[in-house]
Amino acid sequence: MKCTLCPVNCGADRDKAAGRCGVKGLTVAKYYLHPYEEPPISHKNGSGTIFFGGCNLRCVFCQNFSVSRAERGNPITPRELCDIFRRLEDMGADNINLVTPDHVSGYIAEALSIYKPQIPVVYNSSGYCLVSALREIDPFIDVYLPDLKFRSPALSMRYTGREDYFDIAAEAISFMAKKPMKLSEDGKLLSGLLVRHLVMPMCVFDSIAVLDALKEILPKDVPLSLMRQYTPMGYLADFPELNRKITAREYRRVLDHALMLGFADLYTQEKTSVGTEFIPDWD
Repeated sequence: MKCTLCPVNCGADRDKAAGRCGVKGLTVAKYYLHPYEEPPISHKNGSGTIFFGGCNLRCVFCQNFSVSRAERGNPITPRELCDIFRRLEDMGADNINLVTPDHVSGYIAEALSIYKPQIPVVYNSSGYCLVSALREIDPFIDVYLPDLKFRSPALSMRYTGREDYFDIAAEAISFMAKKPMKLSEDGKLLSGLLVRHLVMPMCVFDSIAVLDALKEILPKDVPLSLMRQYTPMGYLADFPELNRKITAREYRRVLDHALMLGFADLYTQEKTSVGTEFIPDWD
């Protein structure tokens, strides 16, 4: 059957060959308790994070480059994924965090139909996903955690290879925003949406445009995470403008704009968030 899970619509027979995402079926590169997500996600014990191999975007700056390029990852079945859910629950995870799930959402939906964890399930997405695929998996998802990376088609084409990134992601996030917001008494996100945006070098003008767009898309109670953690990684030989960290001034300009727009529930990062020590050890 031709794969139509994601907006790339490559048509690969994923039972026989890898799609543009780089994987055939379902692969997992790592799972563990991750303490470095936003506070409502990592919460007390850590987020039960599962990193899926492959990706339908080609972000040249990807911090998980070897995973997104499918250089790492062991093939598993949906039933074996259920076993991972249970192990993470037994480890005390505050939620099940599905990282880069868009190109394997159908396989994950199959696993969740077999076993739905007793803790919240988080869909941790690049934002480049189809609403039709989201509708299929939505009954099993409690929390959406998407990126909105770019507003400019020129920038998204240069850095991800997808000129239509914003149009696709904005539609997907609008769908995700329908999930009702619910927090536990001690601050864990039980249901709803939290949107992320990564501030990048030389992209302040686009970050401001992203925030303007989010102000139109998001309900008032949806939190925004403004990330400062950009660390030069990935394939940057042809992208010299990305081969540095962002400056304090760049981050401050974007943060000031977010405050001016009235984003009340806003997560920010300190300068110390930059560095490879926060990137998982691919063991």
